Amino acid sequence: RAPRIYTRTGDSGFSSTFTGERRPKGDRIFEALGATDELSSAIGLAGEFSSEKGHTFVDQLHKVQCMLQDVGSNIATPLSSAREAHLKRTSFGEQPVLELEQWIDSYSEQLPPLRAFILPSGGRSSAALHFSRAVCRRAERCVVPLVQAGEADPNVAKYLNRLSDYLFVLARYAAMKEGKEEKIYIKPKP
Repeated sequence: RAPRIYTRTGDSGFSSTFTGERRPKGDRIFEALGATDELSSAIGLAGEFSSEKGHTFVDQLHKVQCMLQDVGSNIATPLSSAREAHLKRTSFGEQPVLELEQWIDSYSEQLPPLRAFILPSGGRSSAALHFSRAVCRRAERCVVPLVQAGEADPNVAKYLNRLSDYLFVLARYAAMKEGKEEKIYIKPKP
C-alpha cells in the first residue's frame, strides 16, 4: 500500500521546520520556502521549453533545481533552533555561487552588448527564463530578511542573487540561439 500524500498536520495553519519547531504557515520561513519552490517550478517550465529547442544548458537548469532543494533545506533549518546535526546536513557553501558566476561569464561573452532595457520576450524559452528570473528576485526578497535575522546562511541569499543574473543572461542567450528578437523598452510618447 502506498503511503498517503496528506498528513493533516497542517490543517490548523501550522507547519514544522526541519528542526521540528511548529510555526504558523504565514511565517517568513514558509514564505521563503514557498517562493523557492515556485522558483524551481518556473525553472522546470523554462527547462521544458528549452529542451524542446535542444538547448544544451538544460542540464544546468536541472542542477539549479537540485541546488534549490538545498537552499530550501537551509531555509527550513532556522539557525536559532538548529542543533549541530541539523546544521551539518543543511549547510550551504559558496561553491554554488562561484559556479553560477562561471556560467554567467561564459554566456555573457557570447552575447551582444546590452544597449537598452530588455522586456521579457525572445521566444518561449527566453520568456520563461525571464519569468523565472522575476520569481527568483521575489524568492531573494523573502530570504534576505531571514539572513539579516541570522536564521539562514548568507550564501543562500548570494546564490539567489546570482541565480537571477544567470537567468537573465540565459534568457538573452536562448533568444540569440533561437534567432528570436528581444523586445526593448521604448518610452511612450506623451
